[in-house]
Amino acid sequence: MKASVYYSKNDIRYQDVDEPELGEGDILVKMQSCGLCGTDIHKAQHQTVTGPIILGHEVSGEVVKVGQQVTRFKLGDRVVTAIHVPCFGCHYCDRGYFTLCDQFKKTNLEPGGFCEFIRVPRLHVEHLTHKIADDLDWDQAAMIEPMACCLHGLKSAHIHAKDSVLVMGSGTIGLISAQLCALKGASTVIVSDLSHYKRQLALKLGITHAIDPANEDLESRVAEITGGQGVDVVVIAAGVSALLPQAVNVLRRGGRVIVFSPFDKDPLVNIDAGRLFRDEISIIGTYSLTPYEMKEAIEIVEKNKINIVDMITHTWPLSAMAEAIEFAANPENNVLKVIIKADQ
Repeated sequence: MKASVYYSKNDIRYQDVDEPELGEGDILVKMQSCGLCGTDIHKAQHQTVTGPIILGHEVSGEVVKVGQQVTRFKLGDRVVTAIHVPCFGCHYCDRGYFTLCDQFKKTNLEPGGFCEFIRVPRLHVEHLTHKIADDLDWDQAAMIEPMACCLHGLKSAHIHAKDSVLVMGSGTIGLISAQLCALKGASTVIVSDLSHYKRQLALKLGITHAIDPANEDLESRVAEITGGQGVDVVVIAAGVSALLPQAVNVLRRGGRVIVFSPFDKDPLVNIDAGRLFRDEISIIGTYSLTPYEMKEAIEIVEKNKINIVDMITHTWPLSAMAEAIEFAANPENNVLKVIIKADQ
């Protein structure tokens, strides 16, 4: 089978690889669409993984083989899946911190999303894989995994009706999160981003306000928009640790900062730590998704509860993944979500 294999930053090869063998509880999925995640771009551009490796995990596709013990799926089923499965029984799982489970990162799709066929292991089949509607577009289906990630992140935000929210960073995760906040009842949703293109897209998606932090004072603008109260929730969806002090400064009393992005290599920042006691604010980290968000994400996408169509700006064939990553990584390009398509 064909795959785009990452070897190093400037060396991604479209080549033949062995088709994975199935266990009795596994299924084989023919990839139709696989989203190019920001983590894929970061790994490829910053060489944080050692090749050869096949990246990709935002998968939608068709079941083409099933193991002997598989009963939930049959040939021809249209499905989505995700990358990691917790054990459900350890110290962390017992407390609901499924993404901290020791097993979590040890489980993966084989060999990765950016190839023709993907082995979905038994644990993934049982806990993360779901059928999708016959009329759901493959590209939109590939947005279900990042949607589930955002749902997981926002669980800690405890959005209430009439809350005000600031989302710092208007990439895919930022704009999904912003729309979800509005869906969950927030009356004022603000985004900030250096990109004019992404700010305009945010407004097109129905976001209330878009701030240019390079030319506007973020804290003053948030104060103006919220009548001096500050925001109830800040979602940091950009990997810049310097955003944390600003996030703390614009929080209303009792507010929550959700850190949903890996920070840069020098994460030492100064915040007004007194606010943690004085104003009962919270700073909460969040990572990935759990099996419990997948069904809700599917419903949101299938019922068009938020606009994901306009977020998908480009598609590239699997054979041109190197060009897709280079294009998506260039800040001068007007690009948001890139989907990698199976070669026809």
